[in-house]
Amino acid sequence: VQLVESGGGVVQAGGSLRLSCAVSGFTSHAYAIGWFRQVPGKEQEGISCIHFSDGTTYYADSMKGRFTISSDNAKNTVYLQINSLNPEDTAVYYCAADFSFRKIVHNIVGVQPQQALQYWGQGTQVTVSS
Repeated sequence: VQLVESGGGVVQAGGSLRLSCAVSGFTSHAYAIGWFRQVPGKEQEGISCIHFSDGTTYYADSMKGRFTISSDNAKNTVYLQINSLNPEDTAVYYCAADFSFRKIVHNIVGVQPQQALQYWGQGTQVTVSS
């Protein structure tokens, strides 16, 4: 299984970006994808997740409003649209895959003990300039 993120870059505050997570290696759509972000020296933040088979989504409370997750089953790709970017959104954004939607939600919420997600991408850097 391979996850490849793309779409990051440098953007001015107030702008938008659409990140992509291209997924390969699964034999069906019975899995879920989550988006997370990481700033060096800070804890990882969970953003949102989606189940590929039925489109069920979940958003962290702090991420509702400016973030929109979606999927294209034909392209095996999950997207994260981020609007009204601000410098605090500067981070490396990662997508992760797991067969358990619940496990990804628990990772986003921070339920302890945390269960490791099965597959991760390499991340894409988002830098927001003020």
